[in-house]
Amino acid sequence: MAVNKTPILKRCRSLDLDPVYLGVDKKSKRQSNNGRRKKSEYGLQLREKQKAKFIYGVLEKPFRNYYKKADNQKGMTGENLMTILESRLDNVVFRAGFARTRREARQVVGHKMFLVNGKRVNIPSYLVKAGDVIEVAEKKKGLQRFKDIAEVTAGRIVPEWLDCDADNFKVTVKELPSRDQIDVPVDEMLIVELYSK
Repeated sequence: MAVNKTPILKRCRSLDLDPVYLGVDKKSKRQSNNGRRKKSEYGLQLREKQKAKFIYGVLEKPFRNYYKKADNQKGMTGENLMTILESRLDNVVFRAGFARTRREARQVVGHKMFLVNGKRVNIPSYLVKAGDVIEVAEKKKGLQRFKDIAEVTAGRIVPEWLDCDADNFKVTVKELPSRDQIDVPVDEMLIVELYSK
């Protein structure tokens, strides 16, 4: 499995991205150099794609497959793509406050700590559907790790499309999110333009 070991703050600086979207509270003291050069149209499109890939922790091949899937669905391709990315299991775990960062969410899912509708799932890219119930496995609920996570993420706002029971480490997907419910600073239309060339 490929692992992205890029320093988070360095990558955020190069993409002009706030680390908060990844669940990281730190800020970089260095200034970004992106304002010095004028970006071409292709450069802007590529940066939006890299931003989306970096936020959700997706590599190029799976991202291209998500785009093809979004393109085959009804409606706007860009909005469909964002909905697919947002409905990944690791993202739902992060949004529900069961992990401090998106990378940690990917790790706890990979370590078989979560059940989806009562079945153990260890695939971070698993796409949840409306009505799915995601919960921490019974044996893992008492772990100190989840108590620490609960303290850190207690003030985090859970999106409207999720119904979260933080005390029992359980979340229900009420519906798949629409684009206006996704607070990620990505212009998906530029990604569509990039792939439709």
